Amino acid sequence: MQTQRTRSYSRHSREAVALLGRLIRLHRKKRKLTAKDVADRVGINRTTLRKIETGNMKCESGLLFEVAALVGVKLFDAEASSLAELRERTDDRIALLPKTIRPSEHPLDDDF
Repeated sequence: MQTQRTRSYSRHSREAVALLGRLIRLHRKKRKLTAKDVADRVGINRTTLRKIETGNMKCESGLLFEVAALVGVKLFDAEASSLAELRERTDDRIALLPKTIRPSEHPLDDDF
């Protein structure tokens, strides 16, 4: 029998997801959208939307981003058209890096 491992998240990650969830809820309410309306449009149930809005760390990131876009939460402080440009620039930078990263053969000497 396999033991289920408990995942721990950094405080920063938990705070970021909680903030995004609250922003989603704020924008949903400002647009006067019901939880059922948003859930139906995204293709999820209201329970999942509630988890997203309360910052549940186990929600799929794709769903989180889809709900955020639907209610008008801007991500990465950019317009939708510039996100594609930003992604392309990031791809260009990634292409300059090595394709694989291998562990160092020499142990790091971090004893200053």
